[in-house]
Amino acid sequence: MLLTTTNTLEGKRIVTYYGIVSGETIIGANIFKDFFAGIRDIIGGRSGSYEKVLREAKDIALKEMSEQAERMGANAVIAIDLDYESVGDTGSMLMVTASGTAVRYE
Repeated sequence: MLLTTTNTLEGKRIVTYYGIVSGETIIGANIFKDFFAGIRDIIGGRSGSYEKVLREAKDIALKEMSEQAERMGANAVIAIDLDYESVGDTGSMLMVTASGTAVRYE
C-alpha cells in the first residue's frame, strides 16, 4: 500500500477514486512517563518516552487507514492528513487521526 501526503502520484495514473478513509487511535501515557516528562520540562531536552508513544499512535492510525483502503480495493492512499489531539479530563490521553483518499493506480 502506497501512502502519501501529496494529491497526485508522480508518474502514475490514478484510475479509481474510492473515497475518504481514516484511522484513529487513542493512547494513554502512564504516570511515570508524565513524571519524567515534567522533569524534562524543567531541565530541558527531549522526552523519548512521549516520542515513542506518538510514533506508536501514528503507526496504528496509518495501519487502520491502510486496512480500510485495502478492503475497498485501493492500492494507495493520497492526500493523507495527520491530526494530533490531547483528550481526557487531564489531557493525559493522545488521539491521532489519519485520513486520506483511497485510490487505485496503474
